Amino acid sequence: MSTLTSTSTGTTSDSGNGTMSATPTKAGWRPRLSGMTWLVWRQHRAGFWTILAAAALSVAWMVYQRGQMMDFLDGYGYPAKSFDEVGEHFQQYVNAFSYVSTGLGAIPILLGVFLGAPLLAGDLENGTAKLVAAQSASRARWLATKLGLTALVVVVSTGALSAVFGWWWNPVKDQNTVLDWSSGSAFDLTGPVPVALTLFTVVGGVAIGVVLRRTLMAMVVTFGFAVAVQVVWDYFRLSLGDVITITTNKGVTAENAFPDLPKAALQIDESYLTGSGDLLGWSTCSGSETDAARELCLKKEDVVGWSVDYLPMSQMNGMQWLGASILFALTAVVVAFLFFWGRKRLV
Repeated sequence: MSTLTSTSTGTTSDSGNGTMSATPTKAGWRPRLSGMTWLVWRQHRAGFWTILAAAALSVAWMVYQRGQMMDFLDGYGYPAKSFDEVGEHFQQYVNAFSYVSTGLGAIPILLGVFLGAPLLAGDLENGTAKLVAAQSASRARWLATKLGLTALVVVVSTGALSAVFGWWWNPVKDQNTVLDWSSGSAFDLTGPVPVALTLFTVVGGVAIGVVLRRTLMAMVVTFGFAVAVQVVWDYFRLSLGDVITITTNKGVTAENAFPDLPKAALQIDESYLTGSGDLLGWSTCSGSETDAARELCLKKEDVVGWSVDYLPMSQMNGMQWLGASILFALTAVVVAFLFFWGRKRLV
């Protein structure tokens, strides 16, 4: 028999098949969550609201800092005047970028450990998963709802932080003295990279929790996994770009002999170029005691100019999307594993 009870705060109904649903009253607007979505949100609402609130406060602080920075730069007449004229007076803003980038860089590790690892490991450890499996809702639906809501919170929070941090950095992004675009403090915190990196780490933590089925152990292993992801990502980051080589034939000691690189370009390597097109290490002839002896040595080696490998800043956006695509693909593989494993083992 179906029953219906009503209170001043909302209604709860029995649909007749043993499942309960909650709907908001007309007294005030609330998100329309019901069924499994409402259950998962209620179970993890403390963590979800903490993440969203921390992201909102961080966004507000970065917006304020950008306003302060722009007022400072406008007072100096930047960009009409060279950034070098700002000098050490800009150091406080450099420090702000450094502090914020350090904090934002820790987000994938923190969310992987404290959100991803316990997400299903806690339910498996305390028996909640068995209770859910005994209900009319399928395990696949429960898993999809858990992962879907978690992914939504991660994407919204990290996406907002990435957009605002990039907006804050954009007026001075071509100044390597502020942030080096190829480093993790800039590359990993703007564009799609922070979303992809955090999502992969969190979903990886979920998978670790499902396999280990113990919350504390899963958190410890996820910490190691998240750190390993950061190390591997740092190692392969620059390989996402296409290295450009520029050569000169004006010698190596004359004024302006070294090639001009684009502003904010990352120099990868430099070598001496010989008349036959071979490359010699830049330390060739460095043991010569006098300039004349060095000139003689270079002439003997048939050195005619420089060969320099570099990555221009113009490749940054493409590199970020390529790296994010790889991370999204890896995340999809882990999600597929979770559904495959969860068909029989998620109890």
